[in-house]
Amino acid sequence: MIAADAPHIPVLLDEVIAALDPREGDVIVDATFGAGGYTRALLDRGATVHAFDRDPDAIAAGRTWRETGENPPRLILHPRRFSEMLDALTEAGIAQVDGVVMDIGVSSMQLDQAGRGFAFSSDGPLDMRMSQDGMSAADFLNSAEESTIANVLYEYGEERQSRRVARAIVAARPLETTGDLARVVRKALGHRPGDQKDPATRSFQAIRIHVNAELDELNAGLNAAEHMLAEGGKLAVVSFHSLEDRIVKRFLRDASARSSGGSRHLPLQQVAPPGFTAVSKAIRPGTAEIDRNPRARSSTLRFATRTNAPPRKEAA
Repeated sequence: MIAADAPHIPVLLDEVIAALDPREGDVIVDATFGAGGYTRALLDRGATVHAFDRDPDAIAAGRTWRETGENPPRLILHPRRFSEMLDALTEAGIAQVDGVVMDIGVSSMQLDQAGRGFAFSSDGPLDMRMSQDGMSAADFLNSAEESTIANVLYEYGEERQSRRVARAIVAARPLETTGDLARVVRKALGHRPGDQKDPATRSFQAIRIHVNAELDELNAGLNAAEHMLAEGGKLAVVSFHSLEDRIVKRFLRDASARSSGGSRHLPLQQVAPPGFTAVSKAIRPGTAEIDRNPRARSSTLRFATRTNAPPRKEAA
């Protein structure tokens, strides 16, 4: 048994492992390694795990497993985005895998480190970069057009007053810390101590998604999984807000649907077999898990089984 003293509590762990149903000798991709919660459970079941993470801190922590004797040769770490799994696995000589699990969004490790700039619960530099390189949140907010900021807040944060918030951000520039941004948003929207939800939540979510291109990554990762999964292989995705879950739900719906057989107005078309079957309904955590880990409250698991149909062209 691998010791499990990681600071991050994996969400819906039992349900994810049940969905993947790993067997000894299976090759499984943990597309979002983080603190290794899913990976540890998969290794305990005898699987070989190819673990991806673009956060160098997560990869560095994973590498210490070997130094402490925890890391068996069945763990292969990839310091890359999970959207690159197809290329990475091909380079590693892996043609197909038996399972892919994705835990979309920011990890507890990132949220709890003020220096990473993901949360407004403690003041820190306005960063939000999962990979710790490229454009930071401060770079974006201090240089982008007001209309661009408003569009990001509306599209990724579903912030109805996005224009008001964007105008306030531009007027307050330069912003340097998470506290700066939170104060600007709260003032623009009105904030009373004791409000159930902090009005800065939607803006922080939107900016983080934009800086890390998270929805583009999710789409690319799902498409890569369709290419990599062997017949009978399982795809399991845990998401944390409606934008992510919509993408996963739509992907599985489209990938599990047969093509049209034509109509009386159109020529008969060849029916293509679905790429996935046994698509689950949304699975959410129970009361006991939420009490144990409040961050699980918004999580949703969806999973499906790969057929032997070739990957769709749109999944290329």
